[in-house]
Amino acid sequence: MLRGVRFSLQLPTDRVDAGDEFLGAEAVFEMARAIEAAGFDACFVTDHPFPNDRWLEGGGHHTLDPFVALSFAAAATERLRVQTNIAVLGYRNPFLLAKSAASLDVMSGGRLILGVAAGYLKREFQALGADFEARNEVADESVRAMKRAWTESGVELIGRHFAATGNTMLPRPVQQLHPPLWIGGNSQRAIRRAVELGDGWIPFPTVGIVPARVRTAAILSMSDFDERLAYARRHADAVGREKPLEISFVPFGLSMNPPDSPDPSKFAETIDALGARGVTWATMSLPARSRAEYLDGVARLGEDLLRPLR
Repeated sequence: MLRGVRFSLQLPTDRVDAGDEFLGAEAVFEMARAIEAAGFDACFVTDHPFPNDRWLEGGGHHTLDPFVALSFAAAATERLRVQTNIAVLGYRNPFLLAKSAASLDVMSGGRLILGVAAGYLKREFQALGADFEARNEVADESVRAMKRAWTESGVELIGRHFAATGNTMLPRPVQQLHPPLWIGGNSQRAIRRAVELGDGWIPFPTVGIVPARVRTAAILSMSDFDERLAYARRHADAVGREKPLEISFVPFGLSMNPPDSPDPSKFAETIDALGARGVTWATMSLPARSRAEYLDGVARLGEDLLRPLR
């Protein structure tokens, strides 16, 4: 792996417009196996249980439940890690989220990467009865609550919207102490959450996105990313963090649902630049009008991009 960078590719289960081309057991089995065979380290899905129509009309997307979709991907593969990118913390009671994550980790043999974030879609929060205004406080509280549920018996913890008064969750996750917790977001608040409570940080470029729409800070260039990364390192020093922070980033030009496949000649240079900065994972999406086109694209990515790097 070039400078230690690993790669995660999106399962296009957000493509509900294409019907069984990308949805259903057969589709997920075939795509997940292709991702593994091409040499990717993980596959990921997103999380939008009940988005509002206005957001969808402006370019938003539907999804399958991430834990259900990823369970099928895990069942079809042997080594491929399965990743939520991301699960919104405020949408679920933290103990239900912890149970879904632990169950998937057990059923996959310890292959889950749990990417989480505070979320930003106000009308989806409202539809789900979730606390939008306190989403950052809820996010911090939820991460702490999940860790206790995964590692302790007789949990006693009173939160904003829950009260555990001597509760235990079994089975424990296969990965100990728990699945890797990667925290998403570009804001300083999100970075502090990742450094203080997480195992990894998931920033993302906002090229072509109005930052206010996703309620986070802009990352429009490598210099913007460098500033955020420097803040993360300063904060890690300030709080005495010693464990290295995994960093997962979407290479510039490879945003969600890109119009074209990446140029191999530029890809290695981009990955090398990210790896030199300490990025450990690169997440990618692949344009495709059909499953056959997707499978062909996955194979070509493996042959043209990943194999030369490794």
